[in-house]
Amino acid sequence: MLPLSGVRVIDFTRVLAGPFCTMNLADLGADVIKVESLDGDETRGWGPPFAGDESAYFLCVNRNKRSIALNLADVEGRAVAARLIEGADVVLQNFLPSSAEKLGVSYEQVRAIRPDIIYASISGHGQGSARPGYDYIMQAIGGLMSITGDPAGPPMKVGVAITDLFTGLYATVAIQAALMHRAHTGEGQAIDMALYDAQIAMLANVASNVLISGKDAPRLGNGHPNIVPYQLFHTRDGAVVITVGNDRQFRHFCDELGIPPLYEDERYATNPMRVKHRDTLCPLIEAHLGAMSTAEVIRRLEKAGVPCGPVRSVQEALCAKETVQRDMVWDVVHRTAGQIQLVGSPLKLSETPPELRLPPPFHGEHTTTLLAELGYDEHQIQFMMEKGVVCNA
Repeated sequence: MLPLSGVRVIDFTRVLAGPFCTMNLADLGADVIKVESLDGDETRGWGPPFAGDESAYFLCVNRNKRSIALNLADVEGRAVAARLIEGADVVLQNFLPSSAEKLGVSYEQVRAIRPDIIYASISGHGQGSARPGYDYIMQAIGGLMSITGDPAGPPMKVGVAITDLFTGLYATVAIQAALMHRAHTGEGQAIDMALYDAQIAMLANVASNVLISGKDAPRLGNGHPNIVPYQLFHTRDGAVVITVGNDRQFRHFCDELGIPPLYEDERYATNPMRVKHRDTLCPLIEAHLGAMSTAEVIRRLEKAGVPCGPVRSVQEALCAKETVQRDMVWDVVHRTAGQIQLVGSPLKLSETPPELRLPPPFHGEHTTTLLAELGYDEHQIQFMMEKGVVCNA
């Protein structure tokens, strides 16, 4: 038994934030039913690369789910959705508020079917706004791009859709909290997740710095606003990231690398002073490291207990021994592409670890099975297929 075994989730979301949330729930044992339009989740075509007919993008967030292709614009399609909701514990959707009501999956409509439902909506700006929202825009208007990139260059987005992913994680936490609340009280509730809110929250210490100091956050590139030295430094043959988290580590850092004891200089003796004088300290360090190889720097600092690491490519990271040791790449048998590999779950539970039960589904792969589970007979299913209410792979 996995932690969420017995919990049924009806997932009307597509693209990234919602599917990432429901994949986490599915990894923990929830029965996630992915409700797709007759055209399917648009990310199925977001490639190349593809595995068979499925994009790598779609495959990354849709394992352990079953798919039903359903026309919610049709009254009979909405009737099928209502049957799905009757047996659900959780419903997620990422439609605009007006569209959700038109398609029969607003909170009021869903709660009328299942009064104790846990209902999560994911949108750009919350359920009080009709403005659409996308990760890239949220990184821009939410302050993240202004602090990302080279100080001499333009604002820069993060290399993955991090606002979507954070929103999906926050939604996962909120849903599990709501399930716990319902277990104690019998009450369902609505969860209003906004990408914008998640983006503001994930500014963390940077936002706190601004709120406390009253000064806007500078763009520091590979530097850190509150800790020095805590950045990338160039070596003779490459680069290394060094993160000196306290004054003791700074002493070890200087001694092990043979740098003059900078910690004896009052400008660099404490972290607040090093932050204040970063513009003179960091060039001194870089000049010293420029005569050493990356391997030598890492060997010496690891010996001294100072955190550091090389800058890897994505492929290098996926092939690294730590990735293998932590079981972070899973083998998946795909119906048309054969065996493929996908990133695994980082949730390491000693007694109930996540497991791969189902590969990412084909569009409508489980339509007939799910309709039969809902009580439709073969003639009814065939009629709905011919009418365009549902379809399968």
